[in-house]
Amino acid sequence: MNFALILLIALVVTGFIWLLDIFYFKKQRSADAKEPLLIEYAKSFFPVILIVFFLRSFLVEPFRIPSGSMIPSLKVGDFILVNKYTWGIRLPVANIKVKDINQPQRGDVMVFRYPVDPSLDYIKRVVGLPGDKIEYTADKHLRINGQPVPMEYEHDYDYTKAGLNSVNAKLYREQLGTHRHEILIQPDDPPVRAEQVRPFQDRANCDYNDRGFICVVPPNHYFMMGDNRDDSTDSRYWGFVPDDHIVGKAFFVWMNFSDFGRIGTTID
Repeated sequence: MNFALILLIALVVTGFIWLLDIFYFKKQRSADAKEPLLIEYAKSFFPVILIVFFLRSFLVEPFRIPSGSMIPSLKVGDFILVNKYTWGIRLPVANIKVKDINQPQRGDVMVFRYPVDPSLDYIKRVVGLPGDKIEYTADKHLRINGQPVPMEYEHDYDYTKAGLNSVNAKLYREQLGTHRHEILIQPDDPPVRAEQVRPFQDRANCDYNDRGFICVVPPNHYFMMGDNRDDSTDSRYWGFVPDDHIVGKAFFVWMNFSDFGRIGTTID
């Protein structure tokens, strides 16, 4: 469901009814006549819809985390806020950038339109910038442009995923750009499951082999990975994220009805 489009339609319809009343219907009514219910509702809802549309389109937008691909940074059920203007101003609905402000950096947590189905929003961490060579092999150590990304083992981490399956993982602290964040690794899992890799645009930029993969990020694209490295369907499987698919930068957890302690958590 394209909520932005629904808001835009509601804004246009209520605004049109209000203007029609100002320039036509109001002149046809007697001074003591009551406003028709439709016009009354349009005049009441228009300013509210306008404010919501403006805030959601240009400032912040709420999202809910539906899966565990970003554990431990983000938990299932987290309601987050996404900054819509950090990386530029985009036209609502069309998502066309009209003004550059900043560029995404390695380590940023990004919400974007899923390249396979742009009607869906995904959230992952930016690992590769345009031109970067991304390498991830059996040792589960991420390398960018030939340099290993610093990471330190912290402790074992157990969690329960959908279906009540218990997962035993190891928690590491990774330094990606200016972001020092936690990731999960399951040492016995492969770095990529080759049988799950889909055909995607610029697939020739990637080399999959028995040890893992190497990908070179094309211009105006980004390589995304989940913090729950072995339980994340990300750029390893469906390719690069184009710049025009960017929605915004995640920065704050404002609610989790299953874990109130998550409220107020900042996203690094």
